[in-house]
Amino acid sequence: MTLRTRFAPSPTGYLHIGGARTALFSWLHARKHGGRFILRIEDTDLERSTAESVNAILEGMTWLGLEYDEGPFYQTHRFDRYKEVVQQLLARGEAYHCYCSKEELEAMREEQMANKQKPRYDGRCRQRKTPREGVAPVVRFKNPTEGAVVVDDKVRGRVVFQNSELDDLIIARSDGSPTYNLSVVVDDYDMAITHVIRGDDHLNNTPRQINIFRALGAEPPVYAHVPMILAEDGAKLSKRHGAASVMDYREQGFLPEALLNYLVRLGWSHGDQEIFTTEEMIALFAVENINNSASALNHGKLLWLNQHYIKTASPEHIARHLSYHLGKLGIDPSTGPALVEVVKAQQERAKTLVEMAENSVFFYRDFERFDESAAKKNLKAEARAALEFLHEKIKTLTEWAPEPIHQVINETAEQLGLKLGKVAQPLRVAVTGGSVSPPIDVTVYLIGPGKTLARLEKAIEYISLADG
Repeated sequence: MTLRTRFAPSPTGYLHIGGARTALFSWLHARKHGGRFILRIEDTDLERSTAESVNAILEGMTWLGLEYDEGPFYQTHRFDRYKEVVQQLLARGEAYHCYCSKEELEAMREEQMANKQKPRYDGRCRQRKTPREGVAPVVRFKNPTEGAVVVDDKVRGRVVFQNSELDDLIIARSDGSPTYNLSVVVDDYDMAITHVIRGDDHLNNTPRQINIFRALGAEPPVYAHVPMILAEDGAKLSKRHGAASVMDYREQGFLPEALLNYLVRLGWSHGDQEIFTTEEMIALFAVENINNSASALNHGKLLWLNQHYIKTASPEHIARHLSYHLGKLGIDPSTGPALVEVVKAQQERAKTLVEMAENSVFFYRDFERFDESAAKKNLKAEARAALEFLHEKIKTLTEWAPEPIHQVINETAEQLGLKLGKVAQPLRVAVTGGSVSPPIDVTVYLIGPGKTLARLEKAIEYISLADG
């Protein structure tokens, strides 16, 4: 039998970071065992599900590189199938119509709570033979009243639920639409899902779903319930903690492979290894090694991983992602130096792609003013001669490359009797507007001869005005 996993998000918001980890674990399990990974959109909540949320999920999966083998399947396209299964369960006596009103159910709960009992449906319509006039009934699953459901969970271990603790859940609403526990079982059954990896907030649903599987004469899948991800302060993760969605991390300048590497280590480990290629993740991942306690985010560690991937990935790969962030700054990368060359110059200097993009603006766009502190320190009267000398030398260069530019800077220092820093730093401020850049010969080379000469002239004018 082919192993089959699935990721089944509800499209009621963005792709949450916890959902992305669940998708990753499911994807890795399928890839390791030569299985199939299915994407299913659980959109039966018609009031809250939106097309924008579906797009956000698909965009997040694509950006992370978690390609699916089948799907996306939409539950809203399968309503006829769910109704068919409900009718089968009714015909077999495994389900029944419930005519209880909201008022009756509320009174029942209040009485149970007054008697210090667990609030639950008491099965009063189980034996009802006649309909109630003018009432559209729901359909309830007739849960077994004896015995126990044993879940051999791959993360939590053996978990036992007594059937006497489970009430008869609603599987179809009064309008005929299916509820979550019915539709998820039908989908997993029809799609031949063998392994379900999901958040442990679903653990209490599992015995109910197993009982529905058995009522259908089907074998339930293997379950693995993964603990939640907490914020750094130990609280439940929310928007107030910063990035909560996958695409938030993209906006903050993280690489997808850095985020995947970070997510796989939230609750799973392989010895002391911290950095994993995708191939290593697939080869080493084992569901049984997922930790059964919650994991907390660590932004510093994610930054460290991101910096590692920025430093070690191919410049071409970084350039593809950096282009997006330059575009957000209103820069068309085709209007300046080759983006791959800019990446090579900046790769050792940035923790995020946002930082790299912001630090690369001067390669593509002229700055309006010099950084005040940098200009005050470096664009002083004594720097004027060096900048004028550089201007004349650069103007006569026949080969535009870092090495000839480096020679010009050295010659300027020698002929004017200056230390190299007294030439290189004023030049850096002149051509970038600030005091920080890649090596000055590479910086000038990437800026290009025309812009370099124009910016030198601007700096010389700045010194003249300040001196005058």
